[in-house]
Amino acid sequence: MAQQITYDKAYDAVGPEDFSAMLEVPRYGRRSDAFDGIISATHDHFWDPLDKAYIDFEMPFDMATTPIVPLDMVLELRSAVRDRLDGRQQIQLANDVTHWSVSNLLHGEQGALSLSASLCHILLDPGAQEYAANQAREEARHVTGFTRYIAKRWGEPLPVGKTIRTVLADLVSTPEVYKKIVGMQMLIEGLAMGSFATLNAKTNDPVLRRLVQLVMSDEAFHHRFGRIWAAKTIRHLSEDEHRKVEDWAAQLFQMLLFNLINAEQKQVIYGKYGLDWQWVRDAVKETFGDEERRAQLKENTNIFRVLIKTLLHAGIITSRTAPLYAVWVDMKELEAEGDGIPGDVVAEEMLVVLREINARRRRISSKDMIPATV
Repeated sequence: MAQQITYDKAYDAVGPEDFSAMLEVPRYGRRSDAFDGIISATHDHFWDPLDKAYIDFEMPFDMATTPIVPLDMVLELRSAVRDRLDGRQQIQLANDVTHWSVSNLLHGEQGALSLSASLCHILLDPGAQEYAANQAREEARHVTGFTRYIAKRWGEPLPVGKTIRTVLADLVSTPEVYKKIVGMQMLIEGLAMGSFATLNAKTNDPVLRRLVQLVMSDEAFHHRFGRIWAAKTIRHLSEDEHRKVEDWAAQLFQMLLFNLINAEQKQVIYGKYGLDWQWVRDAVKETFGDEERRAQLKENTNIFRVLIKTLLHAGIITSRTAPLYAVWVDMKELEAEGDGIPGDVVAEEMLVVLREINARRRRISSKDMIPATV
């Protein structure tokens, strides 16, 4: 199908309404081996958010006296907002901003769950379909993990931000496979890996650190699924097809860059402190402009640097759109870094830990099986 823009049978797809295509006899025998490696690794990085052997959500953390992330990570506290708050309020605001950020990570995981499930309805290759089903299972445990973490620290999640809601809704509902894969498996997963790597390095909360390490052990494989698509597809695109993918990716990147964390989306927080969101927005603008944004993009875990790097090494960015990104980062420097992303090393280290835990897990025997009711 032309709209799917794929040149490898492993990514062939049909419309979500065409279930009859899934029942065609020849389809069952056309399984590609492209995803066997990441499918078989599923057992290595298994973890259960309901089992304390993997993560203990009951570990205490005093949010009244300790910020979950350092205060200097919170943009609002690097502006005149800080002058209006006493010390305890600054910690409280920092934790409220973290509440908003982690809530949007939760919403992102729900989007990834729904999107990977949607791939099961359209991917024709049985191997690709099995991979998507495995990813859906893994995203489901991320949703459970972040839900439990938020419940312990704040009670319930905050509403999803307008930008991430719009992006996720478009990616889940689109019939075009390239948008699902570039948008979710590469850009959103890359953004998430940058966020997780930053939290892993800087959070003061050991429970959050453990959670993001566990999630990264899965996400590294999800990101790899997108890179396999790029390796099998990008070099075969016609000029018009490449332009279509490239322009769409650039548009999505810029939307995320300028709107993902703006003050309007966080106004639910500011009212607690008697702060008008428009005043907060203007105060932050005074201390955080383009130069500060460029400085942040020099950090290897910066989420937007990770997005640019992902697109560049996938071959999606060409000399035509490179200037859009070069405003913010040194493109030659990014190219020289290789295609590894922040979190890959942490994911590999967590795999070792998970193999050890899983080797000790009790195997289910026949006597543990629930008997069928007669």
